[in-house]
Amino acid sequence: MKKIGRLDKPDNFGTAQIFSNPILEKISRTNILVPISMFIILGVISIYFGIQKTSVGIGTALLLFVVGYIGFTLVEYMMHKHFFHMEPNTPIKDKLQYTVHGIHHDYPKDKDRLAMPPFVSAAYAAILYLIFKLTMGDLAYYFLPGFLLGYALYLGIHYLVHAVQPPKNFMKVLWVHHAIHHYKDPDVAFGVSTPLWDYILGTIPKKE
Repeated sequence: MKKIGRLDKPDNFGTAQIFSNPILEKISRTNILVPISMFIILGVISIYFGIQKTSVGIGTALLLFVVGYIGFTLVEYMMHKHFFHMEPNTPIKDKLQYTVHGIHHDYPKDKDRLAMPPFVSAAYAAILYLIFKLTMGDLAYYFLPGFLLGYALYLGIHYLVHAVQPPKNFMKVLWVHHAIHHYKDPDVAFGVSTPLWDYILGTIPKKE
């Protein structure tokens, strides 16, 4: 897989302009708390409607929530590996890949671009709700919050591993895991919030 990005070495503290239009450039950036808060609030609203509109038992609701969370970690891995790191074999794919993710590899500590803009995040949430509602019916009210919590945790963890020094506890493994992906081998360590799927699907970094 071709290494993404334009720079020979990442600019840890730089930034880049994507759009010449100042309005588009402004809305391409976001404070990380905006999408995180959005997903948590939408998850709480979904649970509220689930309680009000359905007779799903608490055990089933909790199971759906957990499955939704685990489901997100798999989607996170697959999106990162197969979409963000897709083979840029056409000019359109090359431009799309760089705009969506390659720029992040060039400027990994650009804090304003560690999450999708709010309007994109809102569109994601709406699309997910429609998909889950069509496929699961009222069970979606409990599956969706687990999925959105996974998304919020992913955003928070991704922000922290780029913005602060690694902690001196068991969480350090996430910092090391993602640093390998950015600074050593972009074809491994695709999981950000958890290395689980890297272990299962064979993309865990090899120990030297």
